[in-house]
Amino acid sequence: MQQEYDVIVIGAGPVGENAADRAAQGGLSVAIVESELVGGECSYWACMPSKALLRSGEAVRAARAVDGASQAVTGEVDAAAVLRRRDSFASEWNDSGQVEWLDSAGIELVRGHGAISGERTVAVTTDEGESRELRARRAVVVATGSAARLPDIPGVAEAAPWTNREATGAERIPPRLAIIGGGVVAAELATAFASLGSQVTMLVRSELLSGFEPFAGELVAESLRELGVDVRLGTSPSSVERGEDGVVHVSVDDGDGDGDGESESESVEAEEILVATGREPRTSDLGLEHVGLEPGAWLDTDDTLLVLGADGQPLSGEWLYAAGDVNHRALLTHQGKYQARAAGDAIAARANGTPLRTEPWGRHVATADHAAVPQVVFTDPAVASVGLTEAQAREAGLEIRVVDYELGNVAGSGVHRDGYRGTARMVVDESRGVIVGATFVGPDVQELLHSATVAIVGEVPLERLWHAVPSFPTISEVWLRLLEGYGRSNEDL
Repeated sequence: MQQEYDVIVIGAGPVGENAADRAAQGGLSVAIVESELVGGECSYWACMPSKALLRSGEAVRAARAVDGASQAVTGEVDAAAVLRRRDSFASEWNDSGQVEWLDSAGIELVRGHGAISGERTVAVTTDEGESRELRARRAVVVATGSAARLPDIPGVAEAAPWTNREATGAERIPPRLAIIGGGVVAAELATAFASLGSQVTMLVRSELLSGFEPFAGELVAESLRELGVDVRLGTSPSSVERGEDGVVHVSVDDGDGDGDGESESESVEAEEILVATGREPRTSDLGLEHVGLEPGAWLDTDDTLLVLGADGQPLSGEWLYAAGDVNHRALLTHQGKYQARAAGDAIAARANGTPLRTEPWGRHVATADHAAVPQVVFTDPAVASVGLTEAQAREAGLEIRVVDYELGNVAGSGVHRDGYRGTARMVVDESRGVIVGATFVGPDVQELLHSATVAIVGEVPLERLWHAVPSFPTISEVWLRLLEGYGRSNEDL
């Protein structure tokens, strides 16, 4: 039996929920298909549980960094209590609250695995093997997200490695944890498990946090080492094996460590191994072959999130959309939700015959994904960045000026934490007199990020920012210092 709705959304994570909600608010009937928990990766295996694992250790270190408070800290982090708190943030892996929200929003939940079976049709298979077919009068939205990608290292798959899911849902803290990878997930979880008592070894092929400004990875690596993490840069695991005793053995190629022209190998042992080497789209079993697309591939989209075919044009009928990680535009929950809102609004506008607002900052497009993506790495110190790095701006051919300032020299930083260490960078497009990139590294700098995002998205001229006076004594006074640094080398400010 076929059921019809205006819109069918595949995937009920934050992205799918937002797309469904915006379409429903536009007066359309919506069904959302989910094979796991409503709320998705972010709620149960990523954003929320990982930040809960990080917060307790961060709070203890923050107290120890302030004289007068440090004397009150007499114990260590209680790992069991942290895990219990983590469980509460993951709602005990129970999605009943999210299901209630869907009901209140007028969105019908269909439990099961959804796959595209033809134009505007979705076949749903339940865990019991039952099948039903749904048809969309207006649009199908793919919001299936991404999954951890296992590297091509002999033995790694057979060693039952952790991914972000097993790590954020861990029921115990392993005495030793080996981490393959040097990106955001690797750095955050290294911080969390070191704080909770694990001896952590990080095996990083190149540099830590290589997609950020270089000083970000350097400061985070320094802090991780102070936490007791063995951070090995420029290392390449050559094989992985889990022994009969459960211990994982990782053979590591450390390159030419002594300059004799030969690589040196050694073994790293740990009770668990975490693989954090990137993501892949959840599209291999999505039925893309039925509409001329490649199974297992990322879905390219235009700025209204319509899926593009091999010819670079939306599929015939302009009915298939993709939002969130699955389109590879920006693998961040907040960016996926932003895309979902644009997609849901665009679907409703097209269905209702309302003109689309597709000017650069119109509500029906996701233009911020191109050059104004904010991101926070919740390490200690935190890394907060938005827009272009210096290298990216130069690669884009922009005429830029870079201004750096040591955050520890801001009066508010010293009040916030004794011995505050951190760096701020502002990347300015000289031809337009606007900021195109900003990076802050230091304790609690994530709270500075939205001001930078507004400045970049709004293309606020520096001469206007000069009159946005930061309050004293706060860390945000760094904005004054950055502008002063720029003004000393530019008489026009």
